[in-house]
Amino acid sequence: MKGPLTPTIPSGTTHLFRITEQLMPKVVSRSAVSSSTDAQPTASSAASLRVYYCICGEFILVIDKSLATLPRRKTDNAIIIRSQDSNTAKARVFKLNAVAEEPIILQRAGGHERQYRLHCPRCSLKIGYQTAPPPVKNAPFLYVLPGALTQMQGQLPTDAFDGENDT
Repeated sequence: MKGPLTPTIPSGTTHLFRITEQLMPKVVSRSAVSSSTDAQPTASSAASLRVYYCICGEFILVIDKSLATLPRRKTDNAIIIRSQDSNTAKARVFKLNAVAEEPIILQRAGGHERQYRLHCPRCSLKIGYQTAPPPVKNAPFLYVLPGALTQMQGQLPTDAFDGENDT
């Protein structure tokens, strides 16, 4: 007995055909994309993330604010990134791709400072330090050395060689 959904199988073939008795509904999708160059910037577009690279081209840092606008440390002109909340300020939002080194102790005016230096995972260039053992964000601040990072892969930052000829 053959119904309307049973195919006719030619004689001499060993193929089996199976047809489901339920038919799937037809799927229709529609989408519309709209954009305007005249639109006002939104809060989310103003809070865009900035990406920084080592001079070898390796991705190192993504942060919620331009490094050029952050304060600098007086002792070595390093860029200060707040990594922990305090009573007076919120921590910056950032992700760092760097390898921690063994600590070193530096003589500073008024005492000694222990630095846990961080370097590029590809070329080992020193890119910054913190004053507490790893992981990153374990110390109140992360310090980025001047000239270590650039926003354009393959392009040297303008301050990459600052202090090279100083005596």
